[in-house]
Amino acid sequence: MLPLAAQDTGLQIKIVEGEGVAYAAGSRATRGIAVQVVDARGRAVEGASVTFQLPADGPSGVFASGGRMELAVTGADGRASVWGMQWNRVTGPLELRIAAAKNQMRASIVCPLNLTEAASKEARSHRKLWIILAIAGGVAGAAAARGGSSSQGGNGATAVVNTPTIGAPAVVISHP
Repeated sequence: MLPLAAQDTGLQIKIVEGEGVAYAAGSRATRGIAVQVVDARGRAVEGASVTFQLPADGPSGVFASGGRMELAVTGADGRASVWGMQWNRVTGPLELRIAAAKNQMRASIVCPLNLTEAASKEARSHRKLWIILAIAGGVAGAAAARGGSSSQGGNGATAVVNTPTIGAPAVVISHP
């Protein structure tokens, strides 16, 4: 029989995916939060109940089920995960609380996340860039069509449209 200290059977939770991730406020999570529950010796704990809880106010959201709390059970590898969270539109740091229990053993941990407006602004700026490029291409095409039409012997007008192209980038290496 092992000494009492070596028989310690407390649980530990390790975040294996999703810690510190920043999401755009108002978006749906494209990645999940995964944890592994292990015993005091580092062995995976199968069948542990794991709860994931989002804050009631401030930066937060709901799980795919529509609630702020989700329950999962660890598999043979000791892992449990949640995904598909719908984030609210409040920006800032948020703490996802995670707790695990099996028999009389308990453990808890906080997974820090962040809801940002920056990701939303970046997506909007890319959308604006595509709109500007589309307008510029249309203006260039219309100008080419007007400048390239001609009338020859009563055959009618023929429009010539030159499509703008972007050439290959050039790299120049020189001394400063």
